[in-house]
Amino acid sequence: MLKKIGRLFVIKTRFEACLIIYALALGAMARGHAYLDQFPGVGGKLLMAACSGAVFLAGAKIFDCLRYEQAAALARQQGAE
Repeated sequence: MLKKIGRLFVIKTRFEACLIIYALALGAMARGHAYLDQFPGVGGKLLMAACSGAVFLAGAKIFDCLRYEQAAALARQQGAE
């Protein structure tokens, strides 16, 4: 039963990855907007840029890991044949 629940938290397709990255971006931009209100000027803009940069890095890592996992699954499948 726990294995079935655990599979819900595994990203399997690029579409699912895009949905996760979109959710991360929404949260990061909300946090960045709060930083602009809290720290007006250059400091707030730098913090907002850091928030958006974190989403770019996380998105790239998610896509890379997804590509690696799909290639590994394909190699296992070809090795079994």
